[in-house]
Amino acid sequence: MTGRRFLKMIAAPAVALMALSGCATGFNAQVSRFQQLPPAQGETFAVVPEDPGKAGGLEFAHYADLVSAQMVHYGYRPAADAASAQLIVRMDYRIDQGRERIRSTGFAPDPFFYGGYGGYGFRRGWGGGWGGRYMYGFNDPFLFGGYPQVDSYTVYGSALKLRIDKASGGTALFEGTASAQSLSNKLTYIVPNLIDAIFTNFPGNSGEEVKVTVAPEPKTEARK
Repeated sequence: MTGRRFLKMIAAPAVALMALSGCATGFNAQVSRFQQLPPAQGETFAVVPEDPGKAGGLEFAHYADLVSAQMVHYGYRPAADAASAQLIVRMDYRIDQGRERIRSTGFAPDPFFYGGYGGYGFRRGWGGGWGGRYMYGFNDPFLFGGYPQVDSYTVYGSALKLRIDKASGGTALFEGTASAQSLSNKLTYIVPNLIDAIFTNFPGNSGEEVKVTVAPEPKTEARK
């Protein structure tokens, strides 16, 4: 194995972890959209939860305000209530319990290297001649002086779904999903970024699936 290939083997897991952690680039949200929205002409809208259990909650109201700000940015107007709205914006979001992942962080000292024991190999004494009980070489199961050091970490999957219907008749005008994986399970960090992702170049081309990079979590905030 060449030195360059060896270094690539060590570096690859670390690069993947950095991409998930958002140390520099944030995480990538996968966005899919289907739409038949006509150009905005100031239609009124109301944001409601897909899950009735979230209705009236302060948490949902916070994220609904973020969606409302995006809708206003694209030319729509908030209605006084859902009953008087021309468009109904249904939103749902979730984050899973996380999955454990394993990565290699490099090589730890090898107890067999330059002083191991057993096997078939060369013996070399301290005096420089062949002999003695210290061995190294082909008999060493951890050749090159170390064995992979393993770390575990948790990856959380998240998703946000948005649907816009005509209030009269219920015709679907927009259906979008933004999903991501990250090392954070904080809804207050994840959901706003997914909202930003789904409204990037809104409403987009129907049937498209694109990657949108969302901002990394501020380093000053600890994960939940």
